[in-house]
Amino acid sequence: MEQQFYSNGKLLLTGEYVVLSGAKALAVPTQLGQWLRVNAAEQNGMHWKSLDADGSCWFETHFDWEEILSLPSAEQSVRNTLLTILQKAQQFNPDFLKNSTGISVTTSLSFPKKWGLGTSSTLINNLAQWAQVDAYRLLFASFGGSGYDIACAQHDTAVVYSLVNENPVVTPVVLDPRCKSHVYFVYLNQKQNSKEAIAAYYKKQHRLADHVSEISTITEALLEDTSYENWLDQLQKHEIMLSNVLEMQTVQEAYFSDFAGVVKSLGAWGGDFVLVLSKTDPTSYFTDKGYSTIIPYTELIK
Repeated sequence: MEQQFYSNGKLLLTGEYVVLSGAKALAVPTQLGQWLRVNAAEQNGMHWKSLDADGSCWFETHFDWEEILSLPSAEQSVRNTLLTILQKAQQFNPDFLKNSTGISVTTSLSFPKKWGLGTSSTLINNLAQWAQVDAYRLLFASFGGSGYDIACAQHDTAVVYSLVNENPVVTPVVLDPRCKSHVYFVYLNQKQNSKEAIAAYYKKQHRLADHVSEISTITEALLEDTSYENWLDQLQKHEIMLSNVLEMQTVQEAYFSDFAGVVKSLGAWGGDFVLVLSKTDPTSYFTDKGYSTIIPYTELIK
């Protein structure tokens, strides 16, 4: 009998990088996510197939059970990363995969893999459900990061997420912005490496101690007043503050300096999606600049 597991994709509206230092971050689950389906198979071992949103296979492999019990090589590859996650899950729950014979596993994304909406976090959360282990523990033992993406994977509402003594604190919140008809998400046509971005942030972390509470205040302010004017003000403050800490231009300064509104980075600066706040429909502005993926708030966010 088939087992099915599903997890939501994610976007981090506030607190990128700073969430690692204890700031309160506002994160939202997306309507798009990833399925993991497990079926019995005739061949002994585990056959794994990963499908992109268009149904194309982007990764496929087979594991013998003996292999899952052995250490992977140091080579950085999708296969070895997956093997490490499976081994960690088995360490956390020794009954996981115990006495298994033949298993077929298929993962399928409902968003294009290149979009960066949580291919890794949805996989981790689905595997954690299957293995009956704590998803945050599995994340921290494999990919690392703050864990906000696991919170989004598990919740169907926005969450305020923070780390307190390195432990996740998740508060589901109602987010139905009055200005949502003016909010869009634009894909920048380039994928960011989250691990590299986090490593670069930690080198500058000492600059941030004074700003953690300020970012938390912005997160709370966005929830308290969801008007266009307040979101415009708070998002601009957020970008300027992080620009100074990271010693990087804001994405608006770098690419969209003539835009009448706000363009805010989400997650690792310089890639994946940006949030756009605009009084008028910005589609023609971004398509003229070569950015064709422009999604209104109500079509992407749960």
